[in-house]
Amino acid sequence: MAHAYKQVSQVVRETGLLQRTSWFYLSVAAGIVLALGGAITGFILLGDSWFQLLIAAALGIIFTQIAFLSHEAAHRQILSSGPANFKLARILAGSIGMSYSWWDSKHTKHHGNPNQVGKDPDIEVDTISFLDEDAAKSRGLIRLITRKQGWLFFPLLTLEGLNLHYIGLKHLLTKKKVKGRWTELGIIAVRFAILLIPVFMMLPLGMAFAFLGVQLAVFGVYMGASFAPNHKGMPIIDPSARLDFFSKQVRTSRNIRGGWWATALMGGLNYQVEHHLFPSMPRPHLAKAREIVRDYCASNNVPYTETSLGRSYAIVIEYLNRVGLAAGGDPFDCPAATSLRRA
Repeated sequence: MAHAYKQVSQVVRETGLLQRTSWFYLSVAAGIVLALGGAITGFILLGDSWFQLLIAAALGIIFTQIAFLSHEAAHRQILSSGPANFKLARILAGSIGMSYSWWDSKHTKHHGNPNQVGKDPDIEVDTISFLDEDAAKSRGLIRLITRKQGWLFFPLLTLEGLNLHYIGLKHLLTKKKVKGRWTELGIIAVRFAILLIPVFMMLPLGMAFAFLGVQLAVFGVYMGASFAPNHKGMPIIDPSARLDFFSKQVRTSRNIRGGWWATALMGGLNYQVEHHLFPSMPRPHLAKAREIVRDYCASNNVPYTETSLGRSYAIVIEYLNRVGLAAGGDPFDCPAATSLRRA
């Protein structure tokens, strides 16, 4: 299948699907600005009211949509030059409290080796275990979580927003070499000031913390629910396997059916197969690219995975629960004591 990518990419280039679509991203940005303006207006008008939690939820959704744009800028989908895209991605990521440099390093490795053990950071253990061997090594409270991690996956995502902020700041403050470190820290600091000062000045203390909790929970769940269906539950590649680019990207990725509404909801991540084959392809062209790639796969007996959003979540839960079975036994067993008992 080494020739497959050349054939498909030639058709894609001939149809002009890699061309930038500034009009589309301007309209998306305008929509986000209007939504953000509406949320700010609502926050001011509501004042001391528990209805502010609706504004908090809206902000969680808006910040996720900004994250989608940052992701696309990082893939050079929006502006005409690479440096301009990267600057935009850094600004957008910082505006939602994330480190672009941390995310870019991690995401680049993922794109090069999706679902490959030891090479894809997205399947490394981080509370959730995506591999049997990682689940088997879990201990204590983490092992309790791992055994039911499929059912706990979405509840745990309520903490993912906080986790993304923490990991980003940790990266910026502890890594020796970080390009744009002070720019990112400056943007993130301004962002938190703009968010936190009005919240704690205008709302009672308990309501202010509830506001932040809802905003972070919605942001975490929305982010996780958009990225999780893409690869979780798809084939895992052995660390020593050598696969051609086309097979590796198509066989490890899953598309989500739904058309325009799924594209708007997931920021184009519903066309994960095409995104992995053509990372710099703008969001509006992915649907057309899907037809080309799917037809080629059907003609050449290459597995092409596409399912509904609900079914994809069911697959993720089933997969994580299956992996969690490797964490069986007493979660508080000491490995050394267990070995001695067996001896």
